[in-house]
Amino acid sequence: MSLRLRPAQMIDYAVIATWIGDSKACARWAGPMLAFPFETASLPALLAKPDSHSLVLVDNAELVLGFAQFWKRDAQRAHLGRIIVDPATRGLGYGAVLCGQLMQQALVTTGLPVLSLRVYRDNPGALHLYQRLGFMTVEADSDEEVLAMEYRGDRPGT
Repeated sequence: MSLRLRPAQMIDYAVIATWIGDSKACARWAGPMLAFPFETASLPALLAKPDSHSLVLVDNAELVLGFAQFWKRDAQRAHLGRIIVDPATRGLGYGAVLCGQLMQQALVTTGLPVLSLRVYRDNPGALHLYQRLGFMTVEADSDEEVLAMEYRGDRPGT
């Protein structure tokens, strides 16, 4: 099966919306600025950030398996955020494919040398994945609930 990232389309947001079951899941995925419940039709605008790129991971049949964004954070860093995999397919390796391709696209598109992200400390699966891909914890930017992480390298690990 071939998996690839492509720009998110309006129809994709209807699928992604089904993955967000409650206000806690919404806040953990998109942050406190996105209220739950939300209107699916408004999701692209609600998630928009200046110069952000919204992408979906799809298979050969165009089945949406994951969603993520990246945007320029500052002069040195692009930030990866709102990373989510279809709950029905978690544990099958799609998160690694999504993140690896996202990292590559963010590095190439922005031309910036550093990638950043944030992950909840109580999400060991995601934390392990990001460490495997080469992200390092930045304790100075972390808090009790969330770890800040950065990737500084030429090519994402897998």
